[in-house]
Amino acid sequence: MNRRKFLKAASLIPGMTLLTLGRAGWAARVNESDIGLKRLIVVFLRGAVDGLNVVVPYGESVYYDSRPTIAIPARGGADALIDLDGHFGLHPALAGVAPLWRERSVAFVHACGSPDATRSHFDAQDYMESGTPGVKATPDGWMNRLLAMLPGAHTSTQAVSFGPTLPRIFTGRMPVANVGVGQAAARPMPLDRPVVSAAFDRLYRGDDPLSRAYREGQQTRRQLLAELKQDMEAASNGAPSASGFVEIADEAARLMARDKHIQLAFLAVGGWDTHINQGATTGQLANHLRPLGDGLSRLARNLGDAYRDTMIVVMSEFGRTVRENGNGGTDHGHGNVMWVMGGAVRGGRVYGNWPGLAEENLYQGRDLAVTTDFREVIGAVLTRHLKLDGQRVAAVFPGFRPSATAPNIV
Repeated sequence: MNRRKFLKAASLIPGMTLLTLGRAGWAARVNESDIGLKRLIVVFLRGAVDGLNVVVPYGESVYYDSRPTIAIPARGGADALIDLDGHFGLHPALAGVAPLWRERSVAFVHACGSPDATRSHFDAQDYMESGTPGVKATPDGWMNRLLAMLPGAHTSTQAVSFGPTLPRIFTGRMPVANVGVGQAAARPMPLDRPVVSAAFDRLYRGDDPLSRAYREGQQTRRQLLAELKQDMEAASNGAPSASGFVEIADEAARLMARDKHIQLAFLAVGGWDTHINQGATTGQLANHLRPLGDGLSRLARNLGDAYRDTMIVVMSEFGRTVRENGNGGTDHGHGNVMWVMGGAVRGGRVYGNWPGLAEENLYQGRDLAVTTDFREVIGAVLTRHLKLDGQRVAAVFPGFRPSATAPNIV
């Protein structure tokens, strides 16, 4: 079997590329001077989370008029929202995040999102991961382009995606490690089978850039899996592991705390498409928010000292309708809320130009309007946290021009 046919067959095996080498087919060794650089973690909530029930505009009566069964009460003990600033409040299921708010290491940007009007999950996620809303032809993701803009040598562990497949946001020419999460993290894969591994070793035994990248990628993968296995065994202490995002966040934080080469990371959480039976303080949305908040809190805590040099951005493809529908849920909307966490954030504030929920201010008469482009938020992180100049930020987000009113979150 020749190389082309073998690679085609291998690509059909699920999860084959646990560690993806990227289009460049090379992976340079990291310099010691790269250790301890600033970090960025992106958490993507796939399915369009209802930002109006995450950071609740309880100061507007129209919010309660529009959501007779799913609104979060401003008062009422344990069922009440957590007041943030007298106008906005946090969903009570996110109590794990409240200490970070009080410590001023988390901020929210409301009425934020993509300027593209699509209500398609697929298209909206694609645009936010490519960083070019409305342009389908963009071949790579903005985090891969960002990796290329970072100073110093690059290594296959400088950027890590935690999940079963490499996401759109990390596709491109730069090498990116793709690490499984949860029980799948250390599970043997087809590439671990001696016959498959030996076949790949024969294909990539030369001295060309792709062969060298393959060999270094395999070595890196073994290193990452060994660290994950050690950390999981130590954390479990004989008890079953936690489930869902809390477990994923624990693994990501421990790995990043140990491996100082990791500068960029991506995690995705699904299940936010709440068309029916969304619930209010309890129910479907609350059941997803609780592990999200607890996981983010654990992520911050388990990063340890590295949290001071880390920024965490939480985003979703679009928001949901202001009015609840006849099924006790919400439909695809437009504006949403972004989160920014970390040691450098100017936290304890809700940023953004809040347009209000009055009908005349709604997008297409039904949705929270977008008044802050999501690239404004990320651009501020790239400029003030990762210290990229304007030319490099423009390479990450081609065609985008920051406004003079971008939120000063860092």
